[in-house]
Amino acid sequence: MGQGQKGSSDKTEGKKKRHDSPAPEDGHKCRVCRFPLLVALLQLLLGVAVTAVAFLMLAISPSLLARETPHWAGIILCLVSILGFILYCITYLPDERTSAQFIAKLLYFVLCMIGLVISVLVMSFAGHHYSQTSSFACEQAGQDCACTLDKEDPIARTFVYEGVGDCEVITGTLTLYFLLQIILNLAQALVCAAGAFIMWKHRYQVFFAGLQIGSISTQQWHKV
Repeated sequence: MGQGQKGSSDKTEGKKKRHDSPAPEDGHKCRVCRFPLLVALLQLLLGVAVTAVAFLMLAISPSLLARETPHWAGIILCLVSILGFILYCITYLPDERTSAQFIAKLLYFVLCMIGLVISVLVMSFAGHHYSQTSSFACEQAGQDCACTLDKEDPIARTFVYEGVGDCEVITGTLTLYFLLQIILNLAQALVCAAGAFIMWKHRYQVFFAGLQIGSISTQQWHKV
C-alpha cells in the first residue's frame, strides 16, 4: 500500500515538473514566426522593381552610366531575398545547433546590412541626378540630346544623351524614373534594416542561449 502511494506521489511530482518547465516551441503553430517570410518577399519584389526601372532607364539612352541605372543593386537585393527564403526552409533550432542555420543567419544579417548601404548609395545618386535633370535646359542635336544646367554660362558642362529623339524624355520621363528609384530604394533600405534587426532580435532577445536551472525544492525554472 505504501509503495502504491509512493508511486502515485512520484507521478504527481513528475507532472508538476513538466508543467513548471519551459514549454517547447511549437514549430507548426506559426511558420512565419520561424523566419520573417514577409521581409524576404518584399526584398524580392522591390529588387525586381528596382531592376526593371533601371533597364527602362537604360532603354532611353545607352549613354547613361551604371550609377544612373542601378540594375546591379536590384540584382544583389534579389539574391539577398533568395537567401532569406533558404533560411526560412531550414529546420529551426533555438540554440543554433546546426552549422548551416548559423551560417545562413550570419550571412543573411551581413547581406541585409550590405543591402542597406547599397540602397542608401543608390538613393544618393538618384537624388543627385534627379535634381540635375529637373534643372536641365536641353536642345536637340541630330539624334542626340544636349543638356546644360545654365544656358547663359558659356563654359557650363554639357550632358549629351545619345539616341534620344525627343529631349522631353530627358526632362520628363527620365526625371520620373529617378524619383521612382529614390522611392523604391528608400523602401528597400527600410526592409533591409528590418531584416537585419529581426535577425539580431532573434539571436539576442528571443532565442535564449543561456543555462536553465531547475530547483527541486521550489519546482521552478530560472534563467541565468
